[in-house]
Amino acid sequence: MANVQKNYIAGEWLAGSSEITNLNPSDLSDVVGTYAQASADQLDRALEAAKSAQTEWAAYGLERKQAVLNAIGTEMMARAEELGTLLSREEGKPLAEGKGEVFRAGQFFTYYAAEVLRQLGENADSVRPDIEIDVRREPVGTVAIISPWNFPTATASWKIAPALAYGNAVIWKPANVTPASAHALAEIIARQDIPKGLFNLVMGAGRDVGQRLVESRDIDAISFTGSVPVGRGIAAAAVQNFTRVQMEMGSKNALFVTDDADVDLAVTLALGGAFGGTGQKCTASSRLVVQAGVHDAFVEKLLAGTKALKVGHALTAGIQMGPVVSEDQLNENLAWVEKGTAEGAELACGGERLSMDTDGYFMSPGVFVNTTNSMAVNRLEMFAPLAAVIKVDSYDEGLSVVNDTNFGLTSGIVTRSLARATHFRRNARTGVVTVNLPTAGTDYHVPFGGRGDSSYGPREQGQTARDFYTIVKTSYIASGKPE
Repeated sequence: MANVQKNYIAGEWLAGSSEITNLNPSDLSDVVGTYAQASADQLDRALEAAKSAQTEWAAYGLERKQAVLNAIGTEMMARAEELGTLLSREEGKPLAEGKGEVFRAGQFFTYYAAEVLRQLGENADSVRPDIEIDVRREPVGTVAIISPWNFPTATASWKIAPALAYGNAVIWKPANVTPASAHALAEIIARQDIPKGLFNLVMGAGRDVGQRLVESRDIDAISFTGSVPVGRGIAAAAVQNFTRVQMEMGSKNALFVTDDADVDLAVTLALGGAFGGTGQKCTASSRLVVQAGVHDAFVEKLLAGTKALKVGHALTAGIQMGPVVSEDQLNENLAWVEKGTAEGAELACGGERLSMDTDGYFMSPGVFVNTTNSMAVNRLEMFAPLAAVIKVDSYDEGLSVVNDTNFGLTSGIVTRSLARATHFRRNARTGVVTVNLPTAGTDYHVPFGGRGDSSYGPREQGQTARDFYTIVKTSYIASGKPE
């Protein structure tokens, strides 16, 4: 009988009501593990335990809490090779990306370990005489964290770390596609000096455990990363209890290549932005907006670079793109290829299922050319190794196309002009803007989030995270006259 990896609930590792089997998308004969699925009763137990544990945790001394977060981050960074290998094995991103993700996730914990000691309040004099005012932040309470499969360790860490740093309890429901990375992180957290029930790993399907979690009156805040439809459902459930929400959802990011750009640089940025992580990231450059003056040269070099990308088993040295995460995702991606060609886009290369030495969900990176911004491939998030080139005649037209979207997470410009770079940075309607850099890649000490359908609620990361994970209390104190 398979060794079932358990949920972590109220300080105990518990079997669930059922199990799922996790397969390596690079090699379907490789079983990564079997993972328990939590029951409704177990979720209720986690919620009850979290409430009392949060009160105890909030009373911990600052240095004691700091030590916990620092220990988590330090261990993750020290084990980046081991845990990165596990991540790449179950999610499919190349090993270098897997190791890099785990190391960066560790840095989130060490960053917020330092933030524990930077939680300063404010004081002021009242407009009334002999009254002082104290303004400080307190934990919001119990936080539900619902994380995605595409960055199973990093995204979860940039939510869990500030939640704990600011004194909250955590109920974590990771994506069911990548339970191994979630379980490994939970094991590290569970070994720390924390109250039983402060941190809970509750694995299960979104329609079962996830829905019950977001509807619970025992949840004070929900941090979610995933699709727009699921996000809308969570928001609708949360508003019934006036639960605060923070949501990062879809995107349709554009990389704008101007006619004065370094074309070789632009191609390098487009390849990395569009096809890194097999295109399965919310910051992917899926729209390549290119001015007519460099369009043909850019497309020629982009196609050559795309065809040269090495696709293969995530753990094979030298590969640049791994498999798609699952069969469902692969079928969805191939359906996008059909939709794009049906609406008039020209598939210039790739977009096909590949047969490799191992049985897996491999797909060649694809580029659409001769597309317009009104096509579905340029309106909706594909979450695939597919990019579409949109030709524009001027800078103004290019900026207009970049902004013509319901989303607004990231955008980038490639240009040698300081004036254009500055104008774009100030006028692109996205939460993140890059200049001569890929649209992907964020730092942990600054805010991250978007506009429109991409984000809802306070920003993630950096000190801005405290706006979500804490609540402000204003106290008025009349001390009286000294005798």
